[in-house]
Formats: sequence, structure tokens, C-alpha cells
Amino acid sequence: MLKTRIIPCLDVKDGRVVKGINFLNLIDAGDPVEQANYYSNNGADEICFLDISASIENRSTMVDIVKKTSEKVFIPLTVGGGIKSLKNIRELLKAGADKISINTAGIINEKLIYDSAQQFGSQCIVAAVDAKKQNNSWTVFSHGGTKDTGIKALNWIEKLQKLGAGEILLTSMDKDGTKTGFDLELLKKATNILDIPLIASGGVGNLKHFRDGVAIGGANALLAASVFHFAELSILEVKEYLRKENIEVRL
Repeated sequence: MLKTRIIPCLDVKDGRVVKGINFLNLIDAGDPVEQANYYSNNGADEICFLDISASIENRSTMVDIVKKTSEKVFIPLTVGGGIKSLKNIRELLKAGADKISINTAGIINEKLIYDSAQQFGSQCIVAAVDAKKQNNSWTVFSHGGTKDTGIKALNWIEKLQKLGAGEILLTSMDKDGTKTGFDLELLKKATNILDIPLIASGGVGNLKHFRDGVAIGGANALLAASVFHFAELSILEVKEYLRKENIEVRL
């Protein structure tokens, strides 16, 4: 059985790590290269960089930050935000990224998911889904959570798997930054559909939330931001707790 991964997420805007609530009211949380290096040295299994304003501002992701980070960090680095083409993906992989997270561009052009998985391998392609509950089901939002696509999230997740995505990064917009726990109902429904790994994102606030994401939600990896950025919990604390709860982690 694969060990549960703990992944700090660094949302980057204008070259700085930021964090908000429900994708709004962003506050500064530090330098991305320094933060990534810190987490790498303190037990993170992977690092996730998301350039959260790239799709809105119509620009490519911060290749220079990826280069600087990959020189210091020797755990897998996932990068997303503003990915529009195979050329973007190639540039980021050359800069040192291990995986590429695709969200908005895959909604606009499904073929990008398929082509990128074919060209670079499914293991490189993480399909990110920002989902919000509306009328008893979840809808996909694009452009950093600003545009309602009208697409049913669970249908989209199933399609992304068929297109060749190697993992799904599923963020609950309702739970994002609230510290009230993952959207377990959404996670359970998603894991019932998927054969590929699911990364749970949005809402973690305490140790029990991490446990529930795996034990109830069925997630393969747990992504968090605020609790790590503001030193409310350490990755080591989380892993030791999960191990006591009989959830396999890498210590």
C-alpha cells in the first residue's frame, strides 16, 4: 500500500507566498524559495507551487522561482498556474519541476491533458479541480476560482482520469482556508470514481482533519497551507499523529 503523502501548498502571487479564505482576502506568507527549502528539510513528501493569478492575468508561470527552488529542494516539485501549452510544460520540467498541475487550460482545451500525458507521461500530469457546492452537487470553477464553468465536478474528475491525468488535486472552495476540515463528502464521492491517486485540498485545521482525509475521505495525499505557513502544526507532528492512527507515512 502506498504511504500517505503530506504536501505543503505554496500559493504564489507576485513572487510571494500568499494565503486567504475561500480564495479571497490574501495575506503574505513569505518567500516561496525559502518556504519550499524549509519544508523540504522538515519532512514534506512533495512541494506544490500554484501561481494563483497566472490564468487571470494571462501570463506564464514563474520559471525563475522554479529554477531557484529546484537547486535547493530535492523532493518532488509540482508546479501549476497559467499552463497553456506543451511548451509551457516543457519549460517548467526543464527548470526542475517534477509534475505539472493543469486546471483552467484543461477545461478550455481537454486535448492538452491528453497530449501532455502522452508526451511527458501520466506521472507528470496532475489535473487540478476547484469545486464549489451548488444545489446539492459540486461545480468546477476556473481562472483561480473566479469563473463558474457549469461543469459537474465529479463528471469532470472521471473524464480527467480517462484523458490520462496521473493524479487529481481536488480543492474544495467552500472549505479553502476555513480550517474546518476537508469536504469529506466530496472526497468520498471522488475516491469512489477514481483509480488514480487523489490529493485532498482545502480546509485542514487540526490533526484530526488530516486523519479524516484519509480514513473517511480516502485521499492518497493531503495538501495544506495555512496550518504549516503560520507554524500552527509541523509536518513531523502531522506524520507522527497519522502513524499513531495506523496511517502509513514516510518518517
